[in-house]
Amino acid sequence: MLVAERHKKIVELVNERLSIRVTELSKIFSVTEETIRRDLEKLEKENLLMRSHGGAVSIEKDHGETSYLEREITNAAEKKAIAKEAVRSIEAGDQIVLDASTTAWYVAKELEDFPLTVLTNSIKVAIELSKKEQIKVISTGGTLLAQSLSYVGPLAERSLGMYHVNKAFISCKGVHLEKGLSDFNELQALLKKQMMDIADETILMVDSSKFGTRAFSQIAPVSKIHCIITDSNIDERTKKQLDERNITITIAK
Repeated sequence: MLVAERHKKIVELVNERLSIRVTELSKIFSVTEETIRRDLEKLEKENLLMRSHGGAVSIEKDHGETSYLEREITNAAEKKAIAKEAVRSIEAGDQIVLDASTTAWYVAKELEDFPLTVLTNSIKVAIELSKKEQIKVISTGGTLLAQSLSYVGPLAERSLGMYHVNKAFISCKGVHLEKGLSDFNELQALLKKQMMDIADETILMVDSSKFGTRAFSQIAPVSKIHCIITDSNIDERTKKQLDERNITITIAK
């Protein structure tokens, strides 16, 4: 197979599956993983795909991400209540990371102006916090996802790896007690996992509709969460199962 033909088929596979691993491409085309990595590097430079850890993702669409405007009005009351509860656990002098979720934006809006360091990949969170003089804001930078107004990709991942924070505040699209946390977008999922890795404590902010569901990309096992802030509609069985896993549950009022 000619190199140009292999490149064409790689792009087709990535767009069809949304994401694919280097190891899988190596087997499909019977070439070394190093060859595939060079292929992906070239194709990324041509803006035909985006590389991720161990593979590539499609840039044809926003990988299933819901637009920010749509997310702002979905379960808005629950998200605002969850954000207010999350703010209660943030103290002066803390170093925290906020993801690009709508709930994180509500946290930014609710925060008082006091000494605090906030690391984020969200443009909306950064803009909101820019109004507060005592809060130091560090943006990851990276590749912009227009739908979520957030940065992702290798630059964002390397940026996060330079820091350590007390608390990570994240949200996600699915919380499955056996299969773990998940998100629609692989690049966001990778970044959220890294946010958890650099934090002493991870606080998950999700409304009750997320429990028992799974999205496309895995983030981490539920055991990696220290506390979950959710709404009062969470069922008793789920609460019991989380309690058995020693995960603190806080119900937002």
